[in-house]
Amino acid sequence: MKVHIITIGDEILIGQIINTNVAWMGEQVTLHGGQVVGASTVGDTKEGIRRYVQLAMEEADVVLLSGGLGPTKDDITKNVLAEYFDSEMEFHEETYERLCKMFERFGRDPLPSHKEQCYMPVNAKVMTNNMGTAPGMWFEKEGKVVVSMPGVPYEMKYLMEHEVLPALLKQFTLLPSVYKTILTAGAGESVIADRIEPVTDAFPDYFKVAFLPNLGRVRVRIGAYGTNKTKLEKEVDEAVNAVVALIPELVFGYDRETQEGVLGDLLSAKGLRLSTAESCTGGYLAHRITSVSGSSGYYIGGVVAYANEVKSEKLGVSEQILQKYGAVSEETVVAMVNGALERYQTDLSIAISGIAGPTGGTEAKPVGTIWLALGNQNNVKTYKLQLTKDRLKNIEYIGNFSLNKLRHFVLENY
Repeated sequence: MKVHIITIGDEILIGQIINTNVAWMGEQVTLHGGQVVGASTVGDTKEGIRRYVQLAMEEADVVLLSGGLGPTKDDITKNVLAEYFDSEMEFHEETYERLCKMFERFGRDPLPSHKEQCYMPVNAKVMTNNMGTAPGMWFEKEGKVVVSMPGVPYEMKYLMEHEVLPALLKQFTLLPSVYKTILTAGAGESVIADRIEPVTDAFPDYFKVAFLPNLGRVRVRIGAYGTNKTKLEKEVDEAVNAVVALIPELVFGYDRETQEGVLGDLLSAKGLRLSTAESCTGGYLAHRITSVSGSSGYYIGGVVAYANEVKSEKLGVSEQILQKYGAVSEETVVAMVNGALERYQTDLSIAISGIAGPTGGTEAKPVGTIWLALGNQNNVKTYKLQLTKDRLKNIEYIGNFSLNKLRHFVLENY
């Protein structure tokens, strides 16, 4: 089953919203054995929608659309599809009754625009959307299927899970596919590709390997297509194990695991308590750590010591160190770690200080200079990074780097 995904909306084209629908639909289609052959985004124009539907139908068995089904005048997808499939419109009483009950629960009456939403193309199968007002529509033409869904992500997901995917699985013969993603940190994609090449070069033709890099991390996705899903799952597991054996120190997890989640599990398992002392990251690392449910079991707290006086007053960094070496220095982050260990009485701590940019650099310490220290009462390790002038990317990179180094420190010392 070849699938083309079309997302509709001017707000996507101008960058007002991030197009998460394509990523989610593509993942679901692939997991269920379909093949995504293309994805397009088109504005709210009759000509554009019609043209992209036509092009998509020429290369795919199924076209999935999201967007343009709301009650406002810029939502024109339904009328365009009705015209494209030569269909008249009729009032869909079942949909109207559902909307009336929905608004009754809210203590409101449907607006005239909501009643207008209940006019549906005669030759479309109406799909019930229990998460919103706009129904989905299923069209068929010459063996091809076109499905139109609302653009609101949770409404689209509901229809995909409860209506669209089950119907597609009944109508099309799908080729099973299996994927597993290895999550790595600490090396670039070219280094990883070179190290695992002895294994990946021996993969059969129905295997695929993809490298997905992002700010100090690389996802290595290994997948396979075939007719026997059980056999594929076994083969992919064996392939993943063979790859991991070549880069064990870089692997921190699989699939949807996160660095902060993996670190949290490790700290919990070993009964350790962590504190943080951040300057240029402004609490970003603490946010990552506390985004994990149950983090109160191992994360005690931290301080955002942005100004020098806070480093002195809250962490005990001496004036002599700050004056002689500066806030962005190895000596300062070591003192910050020791201060956090004493203040919070934790097993280990981590400190970060730097020039995140894009301003504030000097010839001796250019923008992107970051010092990091982490450790316990007996052992403190330090790292110096020279990053870019992009502030937000620097902060995210430091977060990834810090979580990885914390994981390694725990594994090496406890």
